[in-house]
Amino acid sequence: MSLLLSDLEQRVLGTMIEKDMATPEYYPLSLNALTNACNQKNNREPVSAYDDSTVEEGHTLLREKRLAVIITGSGRVPKFGHRAQETLNVTNRELALISVLLLRGPQTLNELKDRCHRLHNFEDIDAVESALKKLIDREMAVFIPKQPGWREPRYMHLFAGPVDVAALAEAPAAKTIAPSNDRIAHLEIQIETLRAELDSLRQEFNAFRTQFS
Repeated sequence: MSLLLSDLEQRVLGTMIEKDMATPEYYPLSLNALTNACNQKNNREPVSAYDDSTVEEGHTLLREKRLAVIITGSGRVPKFGHRAQETLNVTNRELALISVLLLRGPQTLNELKDRCHRLHNFEDIDAVESALKKLIDREMAVFIPKQPGWREPRYMHLFAGPVDVAALAEAPAAKTIAPSNDRIAHLEIQIETLRAELDSLRQEFNAFRTQFS
């Protein structure tokens, strides 16, 4: 596909889509919240350590590609959002898959279904496969046949360009969060999001207070 994204752009875009669909009450995000979300230790592969200026740069690059937007209000801290659905012209189910594919490596059908559950509740594996086929037809994703050491074939996005299948087959298998730990992972995400939102409110209050100093 013609639309190619750097590792940074992939992480920023995938994160914004995830937060928009999973926790819409906290979306759009302050810069601090977006940075914290990009650097989460769960549901991210690899785990990153971006600072605010780097994340802001990634968002700027996405805006140039019409995939992101800054939302501002009178006297309020700027909020960072995405325009992926409009620009890519995809459905909610396809958007959920794009987010999970951007945030993780190659994944099986079952992994994608499990990891999408907070973004879009696919009724069964066939529904996941159907949505993936639409992304494949539009050259946004690719089917990777079963490789040596793999139990199942996998899928990967194409926003970084063609996939080196041989290199993927040699890479260590991605760790999967056990179902029993899924609730803990979800709570960790909520805590990190709330902490970032508190930081955002502090920034807004300080900006408001400076108007009277």
